[in-house]
Amino acid sequence: MRKLLNTLFVLTEDSYLALEGENVLVLRDDDTLARFPLHTLEGIVYFGYKGASPALMGVCAKYGISLCFMTPRGRFLARVCGETRGNVLLRKRQYAVSENETESCLTARCFVAGKLHNSRWVLERATRDHPMRLDVERLKTASAAIAFGARAAMEAMSLDKLRGIEGEAAKQYFAVFDELLLQNKDSFFFKTRNRRPPTDNVNAMQSFVYAILANDCAAALEVVGLDPYVGFMHKDRPGRSSLALDLMEELRPCFADRFVVSCVNNRIVQPEHFEKRESGAVNMTDTGRKAFLAAYQERKRETITHPFLGEKLPWGLVPYVQSLLLARCLRGDLDAYPPFLWK
Repeated sequence: MRKLLNTLFVLTEDSYLALEGENVLVLRDDDTLARFPLHTLEGIVYFGYKGASPALMGVCAKYGISLCFMTPRGRFLARVCGETRGNVLLRKRQYAVSENETESCLTARCFVAGKLHNSRWVLERATRDHPMRLDVERLKTASAAIAFGARAAMEAMSLDKLRGIEGEAAKQYFAVFDELLLQNKDSFFFKTRNRRPPTDNVNAMQSFVYAILANDCAAALEVVGLDPYVGFMHKDRPGRSSLALDLMEELRPCFADRFVVSCVNNRIVQPEHFEKRESGAVNMTDTGRKAFLAAYQERKRETITHPFLGEKLPWGLVPYVQSLLLARCLRGDLDAYPPFLWK
């Protein structure tokens, strides 16, 4: 169990939530694992299948405590919330910001600055960890250019300008990304970012992990009451979770890309885990996806210290914390959205 920003995260899969007086109990079989006063909570996020008692769901609805049910892997299932919950006002504020380019840009540039900061530190950490196997000067040059872009992003006053800065920094980052791949270079190399469809093994993994991360971010936004389909930087498009794509930008380098690099360098994925079709598209095999997903779930359980909260939490909870911070920013509780700045 984790309590962050007045939200209780129940990660014990075989637990059951029940009501006792004015407290929520986390039970496993006949044992009480934890007890939390309801008046201290704004929301409860439960990862599992056993669920919660009808009495607890009723009290949460009555007092406006959002109760969200997720699969153990983080797929959103349902949310119980009462009439007094501020989700309607929150979403109205989200829609208003989305329609105002100036306000959208103020938030979107935090997403981009966070992404570029994290891109830079992916390269910097690589030069620290493998100085004898990398072209350190080349990576340092790219890192400096990306750092310049991060500063420029925080001064951008239009979305077009911001997208241009992000695109130029992405070119610098992906131009040296192949340097980070140290094993099986005949099969795992990176020349350029390609998709729809990916045409090499590394791009196939990136497309796969980006899709998973986007789903994780969409689920996190649903939990806090935001509409994942209405974004600030990514334009609205039917069927596209634009706000989830906004939110995941800062996590792409430090979580998704580093995970792909780890899978290659630690030999979690092998050349036989991929198949090339007649069209040139490269896909992961069923065996490859199983190995990849198992490693992904392990990575989500690894603990980090959140740079803004200063608290330790699993990687898998980062999208939820960032969604909570974004909701608080939109409500006016925070002066600006604090991006996830990794080192």
